[in-house]
Order: sequence, then structure tokens, then C-alpha cells
Amino acid sequence: MGEKRSAADSGIADADEHAGGGGGGKRSCMESTDNYEVTCWLRKGAFGAVIRARHRATGRDVAIKFLRRHRCGMGGKAVGEDALLREALYLARCSHHPSIVHYHGLALEPRSGMWGLVMEHVGPSLSSVLRERHGGGGGPPFTEEEVRRVMRQLLSGVQRLHDRHVVHRDIKPGNILVGDGGVVKLCDLGLAMDTAARKPPYQKAGSPGYKAPEMLLGKPDYGELVDAWSAGCVMGELLAGVPLFRGHSETDELLRIFRLLGAPCRQTWPSYPSLPLFGAVPICRSWDRNRLRDLFPEERLSRDGFEVLNGLLTCNPDARLSAAEALRLPWFNATVDGIAAADETKIGQPAVSPRQEPPPLASFAAIPCGDYGTGFAG
Repeated sequence: MGEKRSAADSGIADADEHAGGGGGGKRSCMESTDNYEVTCWLRKGAFGAVIRARHRATGRDVAIKFLRRHRCGMGGKAVGEDALLREALYLARCSHHPSIVHYHGLALEPRSGMWGLVMEHVGPSLSSVLRERHGGGGGPPFTEEEVRRVMRQLLSGVQRLHDRHVVHRDIKPGNILVGDGGVVKLCDLGLAMDTAARKPPYQKAGSPGYKAPEMLLGKPDYGELVDAWSAGCVMGELLAGVPLFRGHSETDELLRIFRLLGAPCRQTWPSYPSLPLFGAVPICRSWDRNRLRDLFPEERLSRDGFEVLNGLLTCNPDARLSAAEALRLPWFNATVDGIAAADETKIGQPAVSPRQEPPPLASFAAIPCGDYGTGFAG
């Protein structure tokens, strides 16, 4: 058996152990893609592809993710395969949480030798819901109770990741899935890292508009609070209908952050002057206060809701709310617009326009598997 197969077998065994090690759930499985009937594309690009398929024996509807492979040097390992196995390990470690996409196992495509990551099929991404709901700029805004429901589930999933020493590093609407009844699940751990096994320095990772300021400023030992910032960006986007900080460059992103939240100083962020890129961003004197409340007045977001948003969108990571801390705040326990937190199941899924079905896919043979880079795009 070649190097590629043995590496995969090792990763699968580890993922299988994590998935079956707690909670009394079924162990993950490794099988052939021949056991699945292809339905359609869900997503494809330079990273590879995600397809929708149905298990022939059980009828279970799944999503299967394949990454394009490329090799590191002569005879090197398949990097796309390593990334897929790493994501499988993280999903298995956090399995059985209702706000994280469920991991079923790995499947081998026998003709190409590619491994696929088999997960539950949930529904459209939150970014698709946002686009359809706000299409043309005339869609209704998300109500506060809808935003609270999404954030409660999102932060619960983030807390589980952090409890398992996993930092997602790419939380954004495109990596949040919305299922029937408004169920929300985190997905795509392709850029995640294990803080228990990996030590600083850490590289920048994530998507434009959702990276925490300490990461943008080159802090080499950032931690799990970068995910809390990204969750705050998602919350702000749900309320505003547009991303809060997406700029043309990382410098532009920082300018947008400081313009809205106020420029940091030694009093608000004592370690700010020690960051590698301190001084690289021009600061305007008029950015002397936080204007977040101006953007979301009390008639748009209650005092308790603003406490959560403001706590997540705090530039100084030492003062920023963690996911666990945010979930303990009154907003997630009190009544919002007459609907108690305990009655959240009565709040329906945010209304969206009818969606066209993704294009059909004839077979697994159409899945791209060439020697390209890995990682989700957009």
C-alpha cells in the first residue's frame, strides 16, 4: 500500500477514535463512494468541491467534501488529503453538538483514490439567506429575536470548539448553514487549528471582513477570541444587512474597524503599541469614540442585545467577551419583543426567496481532483 493510503488510514483511525470515544454515538465509518448516489453540486471552485449525495442503503442525505490535491516536493504527501483528514479529526472531536455540522465519516473514491469528507446535509449557507433576503437592497432586516436565535446557536457551537481546543479562524456567514426550522450549524473547519498541539507563532487566516484586529496587526500568539470577534461581525451583518468591516485591503479593514469602534490607545488596549504593525495604520483624530450605538440605536437593538454585540466587537482581545461569557448574558435568557428565550423554537426560519436547485452532477468522475491548492474560497 502506498504512502498516501497509509497516511489516510492513520488519519481515519484517529478520527474514528474521536467520534466513538464519547457520548455513546455511532462510530464514524470509512467506506466507498460507490455506496452513494450523486445528486448535485453544492459548491465547487479552486479548493475542490462539495457535492450532495444519497446513501444507497439508508437513503440518508449527505454532503461530501473533496479537496484538490497537490504534493509537497518530490514524493511528498498529498496536502489536500492531509487538510481533509485534519478537518475530519476536528469535526469528530466536536461531534454530536447540535450547532456543528455532524461528521459521518470518510469515503474513498476508488477510481481517483481521493478521500471525501462525509457530513450531514443541512441547507443553504447563511450568506445565501442574507443575499436572498436583502436582494436588491429592499429585503426586510432580520428582527432582533431572529438574530438572537442565530447567535445563541452560533456561540454555542463556538464554545464547543473552544472547549475542545479548536479555533475555527474562518467564521463567516458562508461557513454557517441554516436548516429546517432555523437550525444553525457551523461548518468548514478547513482553516481551524488545534491550540493544544500547535504553538505560536500563528499565521493570519480567515476571510476579509471577519478577521480580528489583533490578527490584522500581526499578533503572533492570538487565541480563540479571534472567533468571538468573527461571531460579532456575523451578528452585526445580520442586523445591518451588509458586512461591517469588509475593505479593499487589510489596512482598509483596520481603518473601517477604528472608524466605527474608535481608535485604540494605551488606555483601551495596553498591549496595542507592542503589536508588530502598530503605527502602520494612519489614525484620524476624529475616531476618538465608539460609534457602534449610532449604527444600532435602541429601537433597532435592545440594551441587552447591544451588550452582546459591543462585547464581541471589542478591539482589545483581553477585554473581549468569549463565546461562553456572551451566552451567560441576559440577552440570551430574557424576553425580547415578548418572546422568551425558552420559546425560541416558535421563531421560524428567516424567510428567504425560493431557491433554484443546484446543477445536477452525473457521477463522482466529474469531481475535480487535479494538483491544485487547497482551502475554501469565499
